[in-house]
Amino acid sequence: MCERSQRFGAFPPNKEKFSFRTRSHSSVSCCNGTYQSADIHWTAAVTTTMNVEHEISLLVEEIRRLGTKNADGQVSVKFGVLFADEKCANLFEALVGTLKAAKRRKIITYQGELLLQGVHDNVDIMLLQD
Repeated sequence: MCERSQRFGAFPPNKEKFSFRTRSHSSVSCCNGTYQSADIHWTAAVTTTMNVEHEISLLVEEIRRLGTKNADGQVSVKFGVLFADEKCANLFEALVGTLKAAKRRKIITYQGELLLQGVHDNVDIMLLQD
């Protein structure tokens, strides 16, 4: 087993779902069939990023639908309203994760780092970008 495999374990977990390419667009394998190269690009990671961007855009739409404009002209919604909405419940597999991703990208803001149902129902989620 190569050093990288010993350090990081065997990956990808399912070769059919992941595609690894080097900058020259050729696949690289090591002793146990896993892929290794400093220039490997995970196309699965790109797909995941696109899915996160899509979920964030859906989140922005839902905040606009459920929220109200405050005195500063920013749209805001309470976490409890967003969490309890049936459309949001069906739309988002992980609402809190999508909120965290949108906060990291400075699309929304809210107090604290993690929002929990019940405890943080009255926390305002404000839309920063219009």
